[in-house]
Amino acid sequence: MLVSLKKVIEEAKKRNIAVGAFNTPNLECLLAVLDAAEALNVPVICSHAQLHEDVAPIDTIGPVMLELAKRSKTNVCVHLDHGEDFDYCKKAIDLGFTSVMIDYSARPYEENVAGTREVVNYAHAHGVDVESELGRLPNREGGADSKNGKPEDLYTDAALVPDYLAKTGVDALAIAFRTAHGIYKVKPEQNMDIISKVREKTDIPLVMHGGSGISAQEYREVIRRGINKINYYTYMSYAGYEAAKVLTQKQPTGFFHDIALAAQHAMRENAEKTLRVFSAME
Repeated sequence: MLVSLKKVIEEAKKRNIAVGAFNTPNLECLLAVLDAAEALNVPVICSHAQLHEDVAPIDTIGPVMLELAKRSKTNVCVHLDHGEDFDYCKKAIDLGFTSVMIDYSARPYEENVAGTREVVNYAHAHGVDVESELGRLPNREGGADSKNGKPEDLYTDAALVPDYLAKTGVDALAIAFRTAHGIYKVKPEQNMDIISKVREKTDIPLVMHGGSGISAQEYREVIRRGINKINYYTYMSYAGYEAAKVLTQKQPTGFFHDIALAAQHAMRENAEKTLRVFSAME
């Protein structure tokens, strides 16, 4: 069933779990995530990142995401991840996405506030929830390195949170506490005290980006401290890549659909394992 971001987060809160948000830039990713969520009977968020526009244009993959969400046996939010400008967020809203993220976190504070407020005004007029980000992750979406300075310079400043929320009116807030997009080159060391400090300032849903590559215990801890939504993609996608590579090594000749199915099955297994952790099933 297609539902709002608020709906899936409310459901997660009632169950004392976090809802997983998975980027689904192709049909194999989308089917893997939906199958995993339905098998566990947990809410889920299927996301399209603006960065993946060259993989699958939103005009193409968006309607597929929406139709499969409507058919799903579990609650599914269809979400725009890391929208980079108003026009792209507007396109997602007009297509029927039930949630969008506008990411102006790299801009000066007042520009972040003003640009985010513009998206919120349009989204709320159309019944769509909005996530934004305060603080920045060391790597941009997709895992590419960025020159953003020391990690501690990028952390979310909890003192700014009340002002930011009052001025923007967002429905969920992504915070930075030393996670990163992409595959970790060294073991990450999150500053989880930031989650607690932000949670003391607000009861708004909090979002963790760069959710791949940390331990089950660390997931449990961020959820305990107040994270309600966890973004996850890189390691699921990598599981699909590895499965496809193994198959082509075993069978040098064959059909593309065999590769696609092998990748889909591996990604479903990875997504289900991850959702079990987010949902306190293991």
